[in-house]
Amino acid sequence: MSKKYKTWMSAFRLRTLPLSISGIIVAASLAAYNGFFDWMVFVFAILTTLSLQILSNLANDYGDGIKGTDNHERIGPQRAIQSGEITPEKMLDAIKINILITIGLALLSILSAFGSHHFLLAMLFFGLGLLSIYAALKYTIGNNAYGYMGLGDLFVFVFFGLVSVIGGYVLFSKQLDHIVFLPAATIGFLSVAVLNLNNLRDINSDRNANKNTLIVKMGFEKGKLYHYFLIGSAIILSVLFGILYYTSIYNLIFFIAYIPLIKHLFTVSKNKEPRLLDLELKKLALTTFFLSILLAIGHIL
Repeated sequence: MSKKYKTWMSAFRLRTLPLSISGIIVAASLAAYNGFFDWMVFVFAILTTLSLQILSNLANDYGDGIKGTDNHERIGPQRAIQSGEITPEKMLDAIKINILITIGLALLSILSAFGSHHFLLAMLFFGLGLLSIYAALKYTIGNNAYGYMGLGDLFVFVFFGLVSVIGGYVLFSKQLDHIVFLPAATIGFLSVAVLNLNNLRDINSDRNANKNTLIVKMGFEKGKLYHYFLIGSAIILSVLFGILYYTSIYNLIFFIAYIPLIKHLFTVSKNKEPRLLDLELKKLALTTFFLSILLAIGHIL
């Protein structure tokens, strides 16, 4: 495997991909539970989501790279532009190609879901697709990048939680049902928790680079309290979902995911050194994915 290929794979940040599809998995399971599941829609929705996540990762590499945010102070895997292995120009070319791929996959998702029917829904989802691309780019790119203004948490909650789960469900069902709201908020809060953990880890380098994340604004200790709120809210809302929509003991197997979540909270509570939180990032992202898989299985069985 060539060094250049490895560098591009690293830029794609493959470890972030399971988290990105958690919402679609939950949406698909709820759709299957209500008799709306379609394999074609599922495959294209997953591919579109993966393409959007890779676009976001490349855009973050580019935005933070050209702003100088990715420097020797940064903790975690070295970014592609930061390493010098990929030039900003090459990264920008890759971003443009990825945008075209994402639009193509989004159109295939919409076509597989709605065909020539449901024109208004198709237009709505096309608009959501374009908005998702814009959000992926503007997190770090440009003078008004929202990730530098402490708005990343809000956008992650909306797109990883509400749009992914609720929007994914509507793709399958062509209707909105009350069953999706609590799972959407659960995945949203856990996704924000992953971002928050990343920002807790990077608080010092972000502050020095004038990247004013919510954590930079509130400080490390208050950021930890915010972290407890995010994960605690996800647990409470998912428990409520399990109780309100209980039909079988299998529905509750996602409670198993609370074990690593609670263990994670204890680890964060004891932490005094931001850089040591890097090991927890992968654990929290995979736990969120694990919860989505268990929730899906519990409602399909």
